[in-house]
Amino acid sequence: MKICISLTVFLFVYSSFSLGSSVDLIHAYEVTEVTNAGSLEGVVMLLGPPPEPKAYNLVTFPDPEYCGRISTGNGWRLLRDFLVNDQRQVQDVVVFFEKIQAGKPFSLSVPRISAQDCQFRPFTTIIRSGHGVEVINMDPVMHDIQAYETSKRQGARVLFNSPLPFNRLHHRGDMHASHSHSPSESLVRQFSLSKGRKTFVMQCGFHAFMESWAIAVENPYYAFTDSNGRFLIDQIPPGTYRVHAWHPSIREVIAQTITINSEERALLTFRLPAPSKRRTAHKLRTPSRFTPAALGRPINIQPLLERQVP
Repeated sequence: MKICISLTVFLFVYSSFSLGSSVDLIHAYEVTEVTNAGSLEGVVMLLGPPPEPKAYNLVTFPDPEYCGRISTGNGWRLLRDFLVNDQRQVQDVVVFFEKIQAGKPFSLSVPRISAQDCQFRPFTTIIRSGHGVEVINMDPVMHDIQAYETSKRQGARVLFNSPLPFNRLHHRGDMHASHSHSPSESLVRQFSLSKGRKTFVMQCGFHAFMESWAIAVENPYYAFTDSNGRFLIDQIPPGTYRVHAWHPSIREVIAQTITINSEERALLTFRLPAPSKRRTAHKLRTPSRFTPAALGRPINIQPLLERQVP
């Protein structure tokens, strides 16, 4: 018998990670020619040590052998929601401008999120309200898409819940071995976010360690930080703006005011406070409370793709 993990705790904890109603980007964006544009370059740092990754006992979830191809070697799957280098520079933070109503082309429409090796890629992305997302399954196992919008004041609301059938282009008989991934048929879901809700989260209902997060933007002046925590946003109309740095696992959304001068590059450093309190019940435990004996059959969980280090 499979042991299911409820999403109640998940929604209670993560509904607080949002911009709330402080950033209501409601004005329509207009594409215009930008003259004498400036740019913004910067870095995002983490103040304090990065928190421990969340840990999930694979025995308690479906498909432990296949999902265990990325695991610790003793039956645990880790979800690292903070990617921080030795200099405490943070990757995959979204840096974006608030309330720019006109400027360079804005082509973002429907982002693609893939389920590959029992993880959602990318972990952090961008959405536009009224557009939606595309999800594809790269795995020879079934996933279940549960998508929510969240806000600190209003809590979470379900956007859609859809099964994601296993990818029939892969042979389940060789599911434990490494294989090249081919995309399945797309699952496209359109949705509109409620007023005051700007944060989107997607989790697999079968594999709780699969998460993907997004923030809604209303203009093209945004960037993702790279592995060195750096970002660059260009073609910015001269002016004074509020700039935000968003990471889904930090309660605070850090904002600064910056002036962009004509044909100049401004510099900005964001410092995100590292979570200090206990933030999840998903902890690595030795010995495990549940063992393969709970499944009533022999299993072989081997980290064939990646051996994770706690």
